[in-house]
Amino acid sequence: MNRYGKSLRPRDECGVFGIYDHPEAARMTYFGLYALQHRGQESAGIAVAKDKKIVAHKGMGLVPDVFDIDHLEQLQGGSAIGHVRYSTTGSSVLSNAQPFVVNHMGKSYAMAHNGNLVNAHTLKKELEELGSIFQTTMDSEIAIHLFIRNLKHGLDEALIRTVSKLKGAYSFVVLTGKGELIGIKDPNGFRPLCLGKLNGNYILASESCALDLLQATFIRELDPGETVIINKDGLRSLNPHNHVKRNFCIFEYIYFARPDSTFFGKNVYLTRKDHGKRLAEESHVDADLVMPFPDSGNYAALGYSEASGIPFEMGMIRNHYVGRTFIQPTQSMRDFGVRIKLNPVKQLLSGKDIIIIEDSIIRGTTARTRVKALRELGVNHVHMRISCPPHRFPCHYGIDFSTKGELIAAKKSVDELKGFLGLDSLHYLTIEGLLESTGVNDPENMFCKACFDGKYPVSFDQDITKDCLEMPC
Repeated sequence: MNRYGKSLRPRDECGVFGIYDHPEAARMTYFGLYALQHRGQESAGIAVAKDKKIVAHKGMGLVPDVFDIDHLEQLQGGSAIGHVRYSTTGSSVLSNAQPFVVNHMGKSYAMAHNGNLVNAHTLKKELEELGSIFQTTMDSEIAIHLFIRNLKHGLDEALIRTVSKLKGAYSFVVLTGKGELIGIKDPNGFRPLCLGKLNGNYILASESCALDLLQATFIRELDPGETVIINKDGLRSLNPHNHVKRNFCIFEYIYFARPDSTFFGKNVYLTRKDHGKRLAEESHVDADLVMPFPDSGNYAALGYSEASGIPFEMGMIRNHYVGRTFIQPTQSMRDFGVRIKLNPVKQLLSGKDIIIIEDSIIRGTTARTRVKALRELGVNHVHMRISCPPHRFPCHYGIDFSTKGELIAAKKSVDELKGFLGLDSLHYLTIEGLLESTGVNDPENMFCKACFDGKYPVSFDQDITKDCLEMPC
């Protein structure tokens, strides 16, 4: 964290969950969101459908802080959707918490969104000129305005017309007052969305770990551009888009996804270990031990240790009882916010040559402070290995480094960064090594790598930066 309490790690935007026709839909959604908590910690919400109406409860904070037994008892209904949020578009305020619920011509609808619409500003302007009145600064609200406007053409056509206007990254779950559950994935497949079943009841979730918690069966991931509609007649699928090259966000494998989740048949934990093994092949250096900065580098560090034969140690111990906020230090104690989370094991590290494994360096502030602390402890040589390539380009598809100025690798060469961080050596995993170590067939045509190579698969307004993402800009 910086001295204002803002995390210096990259953060994804949201997690979504939905379940159809279950007698305890709200409780199942609560547990599903619990499993997806890593995808967003700013707000949480659940919406349920009963008697052709939708009732929702939302709040700021973690899932167990927002919901108690009384809230869940009040959320009676057979179908439900839920959302955990970290804002990339729109302020972190209650009005922007999701699911977003609307009532129109006696019918209710709710929507929850994971992603970022790169044409949000243009669409919002068009809709306002047509008379739409926006209640939030979420880009997600744009989608539900479009959906409502197109419902006169029927449900299927409304969905087709809505997604045809959207550009960018989106995985939506939608709930109708009749209890229908809808899942929508963008034609590039940037963000994850999978389908499962629990005792005959369909589930949609951002990650398979949510299915595991509920002991549900994983069926498959939604295809890019696919829309699934689940109702009393079963499940049917629409795919109105022409074939588009798949561009799944590779940072899901590197950092965002829970290690017990699976994408494309590949477990995230094992994939991160393989990243570490490839890193050891590319950048061997002699040392006494390999260690991560918990928890982000843990699995790549295990792989590096296995491949190199250098012992793995937990040289930094994490304080698991640090909440999202705590009393902020004064400027004279500016390193306190970093040190409160991790403390080195002095007897293990003093006088040693060590290799630190990290999954990424975004802004560099945290890593520099931690390396300095290790030097002061008496560590002999400090080498750092990063299990992904340098982040040199901003993300416009839902990750919170949206301006190039935030990315230290965009401003410094690897050698300059080595000096800035106070390291004896620094090596990043190559793009080729990253792709090959995913173990996915044809990885070059599977993943979005724009934050590494600057090749953006979906065009966007060049004037859109993080500073103007909150609408109106």
